[in-house]
Amino acid sequence: MRIHYRRRVPQKPTGIQYRVNEQIMSPEVRVIDDEGKFLGVLPIARALTIAREREYDLVEVSPKETPPVCRLLDYGAFKYQKDKEYRTQKAHAKKVEVKGIRLSVKMGAHDLDVRLQQALAFLEEGQKLKIEIIMRGREKAHAELAVKRIQDFIHDIGSKYTLYTEQEVKRQGGNVSAIIGRKS
Repeated sequence: MRIHYRRRVPQKPTGIQYRVNEQIMSPEVRVIDDEGKFLGVLPIARALTIAREREYDLVEVSPKETPPVCRLLDYGAFKYQKDKEYRTQKAHAKKVEVKGIRLSVKMGAHDLDVRLQQALAFLEEGQKLKIEIIMRGREKAHAELAVKRIQDFIHDIGSKYTLYTEQEVKRQGGNVSAIIGRKS
């Protein structure tokens, strides 16, 4: 029996990749020293010798400039700081979920009010809403009732918040659904 080894898929790099020292391709660079002073436009060989003399790395911080801007700094500390910033941005990023509210064509007024309160609570938190009706049996012959029920429900929510429609009310097989969100 043959042993199967899984192939390792290389991980995608996170954040921006910076060129360091010999990786810099440009023949001339603008050099900023470790104290933030502009040293001028220098050939890459001269910039590298200055970096080695001061025991720093030459890091290309702005590659799209002509010529690129490089700084003299400790690359390990710089990379650690940038990774830390990336992680904090990712942690503070707002994650929007799509919350589901399921209605029925035969639903009573009280049940509809309960669903309305749930929908308002979800929108208050900044979530999107997927409002859906799953039709059963003979209800499928009267899809216009389900569309009307969802439109009325959206209108009731619209009296409290200004909404935007991400997906119009549409029928997909035995389901009628719409996706809405609250404008900030």
